Amino acid sequence: MIKPVFDCCGVVRRFNEGASTLMVLHGVNLRVQPGERIAIIGASGSGKTTLLQIMGGLDEPDEGEIYINGKAMHGLNEIAKGYLRNRNIGFVYQFHHLLPEFTAEENVAMPLMIRREPRVLAIATARTLLGRVGLGERLNHKPGELSGGERQRAAVARALITKPRLILADEPTGNLDSDNGDHILELILELNQELKTSLVVVTHDDSIAAKMDRILILKDGKLHSAV
Repeated sequence: MIKPVFDCCGVVRRFNEGASTLMVLHGVNLRVQPGERIAIIGASGSGKTTLLQIMGGLDEPDEGEIYINGKAMHGLNEIAKGYLRNRNIGFVYQFHHLLPEFTAEENVAMPLMIRREPRVLAIATARTLLGRVGLGERLNHKPGELSGGERQRAAVARALITKPRLILADEPTGNLDSDNGDHILELILELNQELKTSLVVVTHDDSIAAKMDRILILKDGKLHSAV
């Protein structure tokens, strides 16, 4: 049997707002297979970003179980959770979240350096990947010296440098014009196939969702298959 890259069961997330409780996720179940591409869509405020953060171990569910590459995420301390996340998950956000004081190659190499891999090896790997995404001539430029599309390409490279089992993308083209957005999406999909990485994308864009293997709708705190 093929082991899923990600599996969650009965995930609940609620937020207290004064005297009332807002139920955002209400028994979410999701299994992601190796190499699978999934789009999660839904109305604004439906909890899509919250779900993605829980999937990546950046937020804790109030109830439910989460497994990444067969290993339980729930109950781990922050160090162990970070270790599991660093080796299995890459993140691409709407805003690039590059560190402004570091160059493109340093930003991309950061996940490997966090692993305590030798700096020379991490930088060499970053340079190769930046060349792959069309930034081979921009290695020593800081984020403020890059265009919006270039910054997002660097963010994609950073997400992929560890060859993660799963990429979580939250509106990855939402801050770009249509041409740059199309280029970034094609780049993500191309590298997804090349590296056999699973992909979960939160998006409002129907054209992006249509390119995935499955489309799931988050409604009333639960995931439903799109018909």
